[in-house]
Amino acid sequence: MMPLAMVKPGEECTIKKIGGKEETRRFLENLGFVVGGIVTVVSEVGGNLIINVKDSRVALGKDMANKIMV
Repeated sequence: MMPLAMVKPGEECTIKKIGGKEETRRFLENLGFVVGGIVTVVSEVGGNLIINVKDSRVALGKDMANKIMV
């Protein structure tokens, strides 16, 4: 298991665990980041990630991406 922030662009992976406070987890869940979900890192610029999740693209900062374990 590793944080989503360490995944290379183009890689597809499955979410294993979402850490952080309850409100952080709920926020990520509303964006489509749920355990068992498939995500693909589209690109990475300065630590910020563009991620494909459930047919939509989401931009995440490195701190948020570190809370998502894949």
